[in-house]
Amino acid sequence: MSIKTPLTLSASNKLTSKSTSKKSHIFALALASISLFTGLMATSMTGQAAGLNDLFGNSQSSASKFLSVDQAFQVSSSSKATSTGTRFSINFDITPGHYVYKDQLTLSFPKGVRATPFTFSQSPVSINDPTFGKVPVFTQRNVVATTTLTSTNGKPIKNAAVVIGWQGCAKAGLCYPPEKIKTTVNVAATRK
Repeated sequence: MSIKTPLTLSASNKLTSKSTSKKSHIFALALASISLFTGLMATSMTGQAAGLNDLFGNSQSSASKFLSVDQAFQVSSSSKATSTGTRFSINFDITPGHYVYKDQLTLSFPKGVRATPFTFSQSPVSINDPTFGKVPVFTQRNVVATTTLTSTNGKPIKNAAVVIGWQGCAKAGLCYPPEKIKTTVNVAATRK
């Protein structure tokens, strides 16, 4: 007759139980870690979104600290044929507390078109900018930059693609990304 001792069976069960218990604890720890990480990420993203909403006024609960670029700066252009080419003007309506960099104003146009240097309706003021150092900027309510576009071969050009580049900042500490505005211009032939 053979007697099986419960001790052997019990020791075997204890080993299996300990192994299963360790696996359960590891699984529970991993699950808790994943839950904690997911919760932290959701909180972080919600906080970042709320911060950006507050920054640009998309929050209904508080007033905005900064205006959107379209609210801070209204930019338009116009052109007029003259005997020396096409006078092209860029009009900046600048909200108080904001400024436009003079040296960041650019004009890109197709081959066959040239432009004279800009003239401005206002004089720039010099500031010590945290990004660019000492630079000329326009802080006035309205500034018009004007250039004359001409054709390099003396013939008119219809619907020449022109890109206006510019950048502005809020004095309260926000520089907006560089902006680009696309338009078309008829470049008149120069008259002799």
